Formats: sequence, structure tokens, C-alpha cells
Amino acid sequence: MEGLYTYNKQNKIIPGVATKVVKPTNNGKTYTFNLKRNAKWANGQPVTAQDFVNSFRRTVDPKTKAQYANLYSAFKNYSAIQAGKLAPNKLGAKAIGRHKLQIQLTKRIPWFNDLAASKYLPLNTAAVKKYGQKYGTNASKTMADGPYKLVGWTGSNSSWKYVKNPHYWNAQNVKINQVNVSVTKDENTAINLFKSGKIQETTVTGQYVRANASNPDLKKHATGRLNYLYFNPQIKKTNSENLRKALGYIINQKTITQDVLQDGSKPALNMVIRGDQKNPKTGKDMAEDVGNLLPTSVSKAKNYWNKYLKESGKKSVTMNLLTDDTDEDKHIGACIQSIAQKNFKGLTINLTSLPHAQHVARDFDGKFELNLTGWSTNWRDSYDFLSLMAKDNSVNFAHWNDPTFNKLLNTANAKTGQARYDGLVQADKYLMKVMGCIPLYQPSEAKLISSKVGGLTYSLLNEAQYQYAYWK
Repeated sequence: MEGLYTYNKQNKIIPGVATKVVKPTNNGKTYTFNLKRNAKWANGQPVTAQDFVNSFRRTVDPKTKAQYANLYSAFKNYSAIQAGKLAPNKLGAKAIGRHKLQIQLTKRIPWFNDLAASKYLPLNTAAVKKYGQKYGTNASKTMADGPYKLVGWTGSNSSWKYVKNPHYWNAQNVKINQVNVSVTKDENTAINLFKSGKIQETTVTGQYVRANASNPDLKKHATGRLNYLYFNPQIKKTNSENLRKALGYIINQKTITQDVLQDGSKPALNMVIRGDQKNPKTGKDMAEDVGNLLPTSVSKAKNYWNKYLKESGKKSVTMNLLTDDTDEDKHIGACIQSIAQKNFKGLTINLTSLPHAQHVARDFDGKFELNLTGWSTNWRDSYDFLSLMAKDNSVNFAHWNDPTFNKLLNTANAKTGQARYDGLVQADKYLMKVMGCIPLYQPSEAKLISSKVGGLTYSLLNEAQYQYAYWK
């Protein structure tokens, strides 16, 4: 799929369906786009402004129950529509003819362009009308406007194809005609297929990354994700700043990335990942600019642990740490368990590892004490990560609420330019001071990519962009 914008080979935003990257008017709250007249769906129909409008309305309609409807929260009338007070057709998006789209926001959002390139996507109006709720349930009930169309996916099978869209406006520059995708649960099988030349790209993790360390086909890239340790403030024994600081000082992020993961993942420095935002004045990466606010100190950790035991009035405490049932999460959980139990007298940590869907269900039900969780961003701006701990964020699962942090964050986000950046830095520093959560690492994704393939790019926000790939 392609939105108003897309990303080039260097992962810079460029026009997609829109004719150009536009400058907003009305103090950053109104965007008016002219659409390419040669932008077409895979069936040859033109992509229209109404296709975007209908897609936006469908997403924000409470009846749709779209998980990411909040990505439209800055659109005019979004809140009233979500509350059922206004109809979806009152959303701040309208078609001005077939090839002009206007979006009205209630406030300026610095990350709008990233969303316009990755999330604000059109839907083929005729296809949605034809298939209704079954739209998107299999390949035959989808319609693409990007460089590839989906073929052969039944909704449950483990193999499908991305076939070049002959009607794509830039089809002449798409060199790979077809991408065959297959899912295998056995990583060793995938690697053997790669070695035999039957596949040209596969993801590798853990021991396979280490085993291929000297392989020139091994490529690593940072992801737009932060994994962190979260505490349940609704449970008395885990609602303690002393406990958070004790674990914060005893956990060594470098131990996790270098000894446990060994896959190129980066130890967290603070609540912001590398590559997410830059200082407007100096151009320096924000994570590096703020610096390491997560030092390891066994003596400080033990001091805070003793304070925690004193405030709790107990000599021993048993806690449960919830993780996904992946090898990665299990190993990290075991690492935290081992180092904490070794240094904190009277502490027992039990591990519970669940399939991701069950883990998420427990998150939203607040049924956990300690929680190994993570967040993948949709845009390049530190606010997305910092706001994870804001009182009204739906993924602040147990509603940790610090009025000082909320005020710092909201005040910063209401500003622009350097003042906004400086305010977000202060919010980050405060959050780490009180250790609202413990950032652990920014995951890296490792791939084996055949030397016969060139131009395959990845970024913080994007998986493989096959439209730029070619056979050497």
C-alpha cells in the first residue's frame, strides 16, 4: 500500500500518491494535497481523494473498533466521533473533487509526515463496499495501490506472493516482479534454504546471529522499538519508587545486549531510542544528547532495596515477572531474575511466559506485577515513547500517574521547535529520575540477504522496501 507520501532509498519522505510534500497552512493545522492523476489501484481504477476520506472515516468509526484509530486523534472532530457524539463523516478530512484532499487538524503534530507516509492509507471504495467486513480477510478481498499486490493469501496459510502492480504510477522503476513469501517456525530450516539458494532473505536471531557473525550476507539494522520493564502501580508491593530504583540500578543494559541477545541490539540510554529525534539546533541525536541516565550501581541498588523492605515491613518478597514466550524474552527474564535474586536478600522472582496475544490480554487487564513489554513507534518523534507513561495513554496499562511528569510532557508538546525539544528532554530526564519504568534495549533485526540482491533497504519505521531492490 502507498499513502500520500512514501520513503525513498535513503528513508527520506517523498511524494507518494500526492504530487508533492506540502507545507501546512492555518498554523500547521490544515494540509491540502493534490493527488497524482496516474495513481491507480491494482485493478486500474484511479486512486481518488474520496478513497482516502472513506478510509479515514472507516478507521475512526467506533463500530469498526480499529486498534490504531488513535493515530487520527489530532483530526478535527475525532474525539466527538469516538464518543459517538458525531458521525464519522464529520471527521476533518474532505475530498475537493476527485484529486484534491484536505485534512484539518485540531493541533499541529510534528510527526504528521511520517503518518502520511505509513499509516494514512487509502482504501478502494468499491472493494470495501463489495466485501464489507470481509474486506482484507484474504488476498482476493484486498486491493493495493502500491508497487505490489497481495496474491495467494487465504487468511490462514503460511505462504503468499507480492506481485508487481502493473498499474502502479512508478511501475517502470520496480525491478523485482515477484516476491515469494513463506513462513517457517524452524529457523534452522530457513537458514538451510538460504544456504541452498532457494530463498534470498531471512530473519535470524540469537545463536544464528552469533554463528553468522563473519558472514558478509548478515545485515543488521536498528528497529524503531524500545523494550522496557514496567511495574504495576495498582498493586501495593510493586507501587514503590524504591523498588523501581533498586531494579533500575541493578540491571545492566549492556549485559542484556552483549551477553544475552548478542544480535546487535543497543542498550537503552533513556526513554528515547537512537535515531528517533534530533536536536533542532545542533542536529545531535536526542538519545545521545540526553545521555545515559541508566547507570548500574550495585551499592545504590542494595540501598534502595533495603529502603523498599523497610517501607514494606517485610523481610522477604515474592514477585512475578510476565514475559512473552519467545526465547529472547525468556532469556532476558531469566537474566533479570538471576541478577536481582543474587543481590537482593529476601527477593524471589517467578517467571510467567505466555504467547504474545495472551500476554497483551493480561497487560490490558492489569494482571501482572512486573512486566517485560515493548513499543514500536509509528513516527520519528520522542513524544511517542515518552507518552507511554502518560496517565491517559491506553498502553500505560496499570495507569502509572505522576502529575509532574504529565505536566512536563504536555507543556513540552504544546510548544514548537527548540523549546519543544528542550521540554521533551526535561520530561525524559524526570521520568528516568523517578524511574517510572526501566528502559532496557532498542532491538536490532538481523537478516541474511543474498549477495545476488541489491537495493534492499530497511529503517526504523519500515520493513523491507522491495520496490527498490534489484537482481545484481
